[in-house]
Amino acid sequence: MSVAFDNILNFRDVGKTVNDYLDRKLVREDVLYRSARPDDASPTDRKRLKNELGIKTVVDLRTKTEHLKQAEKRQAPQSEASALVQSNTTLAEPVRIPGLRYRHIRVTGRRFERFLLSQLSWWNFFKMIFLFLFGYRTQAISLVSQEVMLLRGLVGMGLITVDESGAEIAEALRALIEPASLPILVHCTQGKDRTGLIVVLALMVLNVPAEAITHDYMLSQAGLEPEREARLEEFREIGLTSEWADCPQHFVARVEDHINTKYGGINGYLDSIGFEDPERQRLIEVLGA
Repeated sequence: MSVAFDNILNFRDVGKTVNDYLDRKLVREDVLYRSARPDDASPTDRKRLKNELGIKTVVDLRTKTEHLKQAEKRQAPQSEASALVQSNTTLAEPVRIPGLRYRHIRVTGRRFERFLLSQLSWWNFFKMIFLFLFGYRTQAISLVSQEVMLLRGLVGMGLITVDESGAEIAEALRALIEPASLPILVHCTQGKDRTGLIVVLALMVLNVPAEAITHDYMLSQAGLEPEREARLEEFREIGLTSEWADCPQHFVARVEDHINTKYGGINGYLDSIGFEDPERQRLIEVLGA
């Protein structure tokens, strides 16, 4: 079920979304939420997150480059800033909500980055290093986008994340089983793919049917529609096409098939990244209905 906020897109209670779809209680409600970046949350939004929903922890899966990009937007004159910024009160508020715990887990970490760099030609590898060293982050990322990411597509990059970001995925899943962390909000920039992947894996542990997991993932298509044009502009800046703003219908099926084929199933995959049976049982206790 999606929840409406002033300035937070793609927000929903994962448990209620799955349970409503299945018409039975399989996932605990009111403990695991997902959304797009909450950076521009209005004062009312912040009160609702903290007081009404009781959220204690926010897990941010974004990269440093994404944080820098958002900081640039916040520092721009209000007339040029995101249309979501509504008032001077909002501008004056810090991005973080006082009293909430924040965890930054860059899910596309060092190993993931090394893999992408290994796919570049020698010329473009040194060109990208030069661009990064001189502060041209967007241009450097665009180079990787055009030579590596576009060839593999959004789903392919999701599968690479599964293979190359095991340590970060395990860290994100551990955040879900810490008693003091709940209720918890997980987000990235769109709350679609990296957030979606963490939610997919957690729901697989809970033995949620694939069609219900797909239903939850696909809700991001409509959940992000209000800022689609702005997102398309961001994707074009880093060399990606409009398809990256969409939710592929087969995303969940491809992830499940990849995990089953390469790792022998979700338990085999999670064993390989160090999220072993005791932690999986704890996740079932915490998130299972």
